[in-house]
Amino acid sequence: MATSTQWVEGARPRTLPAAISPVVAGSGIAAHAGGFAFWPALLCLVVALALQVGVNYANDYSDGVRGTDTDRVGPMRLVGSGVARPEQVKAAAFGCFGVAALAGLGIVLITQLWWLLLVGAAAIAAAWFYTGGKRPYGYLGLGELFVFVFFGLVAVGGTVLVQVGHTTPATWAVAVTIGALACAILVANNLRDLRGDAAVGKRTLATRLGDRGTRWFFAALVLLAVVGVLLVAAWATPWALLGLAMLAFLVTPVREVLAGGTGRALIGVLKQIGIGELAAAVGLAVGLVIGR
Repeated sequence: MATSTQWVEGARPRTLPAAISPVVAGSGIAAHAGGFAFWPALLCLVVALALQVGVNYANDYSDGVRGTDTDRVGPMRLVGSGVARPEQVKAAAFGCFGVAALAGLGIVLITQLWWLLLVGAAAIAAAWFYTGGKRPYGYLGLGELFVFVFFGLVAVGGTVLVQVGHTTPATWAVAVTIGALACAILVANNLRDLRGDAAVGKRTLATRLGDRGTRWFFAALVLLAVVGVLLVAAWATPWALLGLAMLAFLVTPVREVLAGGTGRALIGVLKQIGIGELAAAVGLAVGLVIGR
C-alpha cells in the first residue's frame, strides 16, 4: 500500500507550475483590463490544479498497466513500482477530474457561459486520452500540441474570459508564452525518457524528432516564450517586460539541454523550467497590474 508521501510524489508536484502559471498570468491580463474577479480566478486555479494532478495520475495508471513505466528515471510511478494497485490510481485520477468538473460548473454558474461545459469536457477528455484509451495521442507525438492548447491557449484565454467577458490581443501573447513553457516541461520530460520510450514503442514527439532535434525544439520553445513577453509589452504595457525574469531560471536549463544532458541531469532541468514558467507568469501579472 502506497504511503501518503508516495501519493504526493506520484502527483508530481514539480509539474504544478504548469497549472498555476496560466491562471496567474491570465488574472494579470484581467486586472490590466480592469476586470479582475476573485472567485472566478480561484475556481480557474482549482480546475487547473485538479486537471494537472489528474493527468499525472492518469498517466501513471495508463503507462503502468501497459508496462512502459517499469524502468524509468524520475518521480515515483505508483503503478509501475507496484506500491499502488492500478484501480486505486485510476480512481485517484477520476477523483481529480471530478473536482475539476465541479469547479468548472461553479464557473459556468457564475458567468452563465454554458458553452464552457463543452470546453471543460474536452479538457478532461484530453487529460485522460493523453496516455489512456486504445490510441493515446501522447503515443502519437501529439502531447506537446495538446499541452500548448489546453495549458496555454485555453487556460489563459479562459481565465481572462470568465473574469472580463472578452479577450484581448495581449491575452493570446501571454497564452503563447505560458503554453510554450508548459510544452518545454513536457519536452524535457520526454527527452529524459527518450531511450526508454523508444524501447517500448512509445512514440512521443521526442522519439520522432530524435535526440538532437528534441534539444533544439526545447530551445526554440524558450525563445518563443521570450517573443511572447515582448509582444505583451508592445500590446499592453512595457511593464510586462518583468516577465523576462524567467530568464534567470531558464538560461541554465537551455545550456544543460543543448550541452547534451541526460537522465538525472534533466530532473533538475524540469524543476527549473517549472520555476521559470511561474516567474514568467508572476512577472507578467505584476507588470500588467503596474501598467494599468
